[in-house]
Amino acid sequence: MEKLIIPGNQIINGEITISGAKNSAVAIIPACIIAGTKIHLENIPKIKDVYILLEIIQDMGATIKWENEILTIDTTNINEKYVFSSLTRKIRASVYFMGSFLSRFKNVEIPMPGGCEIGLRPIDQHLKVFKALGADIKINKGIIKLKANELLGNFIYLDIVSVGATINAMLAAITAKGRTILENVSKEPEVVDTANFLNAIGASVQGAGTDTIIIKRKKYINNATHYSIIPDRIEAGTYMIGTVATKGNITIRNVIPKHLGAIIAKLKEAGAKIICGEDYITVIKNENNLINPLDIRTLPYPGFPTDLQPIIVPMLIKANGTSIVTENIFENRFGYVGALRRMGAKIKTEGKIMIIEGMQQLTGANIKIPDLRAGMGLLLAGLIAEDETTLTGINYIRRGYENFEDKLLKLGINLRSI
Repeated sequence: MEKLIIPGNQIINGEITISGAKNSAVAIIPACIIAGTKIHLENIPKIKDVYILLEIIQDMGATIKWENEILTIDTTNINEKYVFSSLTRKIRASVYFMGSFLSRFKNVEIPMPGGCEIGLRPIDQHLKVFKALGADIKINKGIIKLKANELLGNFIYLDIVSVGATINAMLAAITAKGRTILENVSKEPEVVDTANFLNAIGASVQGAGTDTIIIKRKKYINNATHYSIIPDRIEAGTYMIGTVATKGNITIRNVIPKHLGAIIAKLKEAGAKIICGEDYITVIKNENNLINPLDIRTLPYPGFPTDLQPIIVPMLIKANGTSIVTENIFENRFGYVGALRRMGAKIKTEGKIMIIEGMQQLTGANIKIPDLRAGMGLLLAGLIAEDETTLTGINYIRRGYENFEDKLLKLGINLRSI
């Protein structure tokens, strides 16, 4: 079993370049199936979740080529309506094969999706969308079967703001006859990125990034295209928070500052100085070397991202006072707190609320990573702890952070893998 050894009392300093957005890549790769032609993608992160999706579509007949940082996906020869790869149970993003296959073939069978255990994450809103578009739905022994003679545009109101359901609705609706209006949709930058990709291959998707998305059917959606995905705001936020937690300085390049508004606001509130350029952000530690306590509430974009909640908690352990974190998205996102308590953190949780007593000194420990974002949060906890921390389950971090060990080494962090 691979272990990552992290000496304590380290400081992040330097400059790094952010990779492409994980949550865009894992939606756009399945969306390539709709075009049924050759697509060239840039800025795709080389992470485990991407490799899993590529393996799944290769098994179905797609051709994959990665050359000079350009990923070419040719889905011309995919004609299988069954997605029975066992890999679908390992990744939540396999849910997007439902929308893609239904859009192109009007028929799909797929196992229930997997992913990190951070909450129930039901797919009822996805199925509601498909039913509204005219699909017949059957679920038997963990297999979802979707079939439609023809997809028909409709008015669809999502009961909850869901990134996955919004994206799946767009994927399925672009080939639906007539017009589809989606209300109460997710506004995340990755939703906008996916909509821009769909337009690039010939679709008509308007309003992404607002409360209402309007989709009109176009006869041909099979344009070959060259598309570059947006930078990963969660990766950027992770290194920004890690820099404040370790009281260092960093410049982050290949970033869209507008996508990080909530994170920038909270780090400024914590006392950091932040300078934003067109495509870079510089974070400078507080002059008095203190971190102010915060009140964090996770919300859909443009609110504070739930994915950064496990990342910022280690920083708040070093804050000069008591902080409160309210998790409004996933009910099981506090699963890492026990590990922080073993490291000496004074944290209380009740329901969706966490109270963190600041100015605590963490000590190194042997920690098993429970999920992707918690994994990076616990790594940051190791950096600010005394003594040495040993992490197992490193593959969780590799699911969402490209070359994270090399990037941390470049920032002056001493790590070793055994």
